[in-house]
Amino acid sequence: MTTPATRSTAIGAPGCSETLPCEDASARRARLLVGAALNAWGLGDLVDTGALVVSELVANAVQHSGCPTMRVSVIRSSDDRVRITVSDNSRATPVVRKPSSDAEAGRGMLLIEAHACRWGTDVCQWGKHVWAELLVKTQTIV
Repeated sequence: MTTPATRSTAIGAPGCSETLPCEDASARRARLLVGAALNAWGLGDLVDTGALVVSELVANAVQHSGCPTMRVSVIRSSDDRVRITVSDNSRATPVVRKPSSDAEAGRGMLLIEAHACRWGTDVCQWGKHVWAELLVKTQTIV
């Protein structure tokens, strides 16, 4: 049985989050949440990268956490950073793998490393937050 998604919620700095079922189909809703936030902040140039990053974070939670739900958050953490986070109740941390060239899986964290300026995992008593930060390009006025 599918757990219904909750409504997205504003969470401060500015940001929003949503609790989603921990299943493959939730990647679409997570991409919409991240895209809407980035567009609202005038950061449309980051939508594709944000969609890729959140898709990989969601896929990792679905495949490895064994949890019924996860929380997806996107926060404008500073003028030059956006943080995308997927939280779940598993304390198992992600591992960056070096898959063979013909492997069909195992590249998610490599993709995140390639597209985020930094990423990490914060383990807490009830589970973990896996996050990735995107660098906001500032325009130089000449």
